[in-house]
Amino acid sequence: MIGTLNALVDLVERSPGEAIDVAGFAREHGTSEYHLRRMFSALARMPLSEYVRRRRMTLAGADLAAGDPDLLAVGVRYGYGSVEAFGRAFRAVHGTSPAAARRHGGPLSTQPTLRFRLSVEGSTPMDVTITARPEFVLAGHAAQVPLIYEGVNPHIQEHVAAIAPEEHGRLKALANTEPAGILAVTSGTEPDAPEGSMLTYLHGVALDAATVPPEDLDVVPVEAGTWAVFSSRGPFPEALQRLWAATATEWFPSNPWRLRPGPSILRYLELTETHATCELWLPVERA
Repeated sequence: MIGTLNALVDLVERSPGEAIDVAGFAREHGTSEYHLRRMFSALARMPLSEYVRRRRMTLAGADLAAGDPDLLAVGVRYGYGSVEAFGRAFRAVHGTSPAAARRHGGPLSTQPTLRFRLSVEGSTPMDVTITARPEFVLAGHAAQVPLIYEGVNPHIQEHVAAIAPEEHGRLKALANTEPAGILAVTSGTEPDAPEGSMLTYLHGVALDAATVPPEDLDVVPVEAGTWAVFSSRGPFPEALQRLWAATATEWFPSNPWRLRPGPSILRYLELTETHATCELWLPVERA
């Protein structure tokens, strides 16, 4: 996967103005577009689309600072069909217009070319279990919240705090299959969604496929498949976020599995304001 990601970066560099067939590239390298985008986003800390835009605008800024007189020609060179579209993308990255950059030469933001590397020694011990599960249903209370990569998500906190204590008891009584207990579920995001994108967060439990959920609960159906279950313990939420990053940097590159579409499930075994023991369930398939 590390070599595949670097080959993808090289493709961006060779053809900065052309649309990239990510699905075709993934097939040629023996992986899936979903897994490729998820790994790129996790390791680069930005989605592939954002990296491509930043690199294009870095190169366009250099051309304009060097005195290229034709704004439309520069825009077309980097994949934009109009001066207006080019201007919007340019301003989003540099905070100034292409015309101003040409007149004054900057200041301009720079996105260096990425290069992915894999550490020989894993730095994060991980207890991982691979388990096959039949189809099941996640039922609970869902809300649309923005994606936040680091720190506590206050929107999720507010959603959970608004659920009455007796409702937690009802949910626990409904749960009848693995993963057991109260679950924190995220779904509905693109594989390389940028921070701030809206996702579905569900506070609920797992029910077997034969159970009909109560009508007042939101439902996320889950297909049968294989799951990688990562155990985590430590300061909350830092330990969990380090674990998620380590799956991308250490576990997936050195194991014959890849992510498949599906919800991410967090099962809390113990939780205080500062410490958590939990399991991270990620849907996987053989690479």
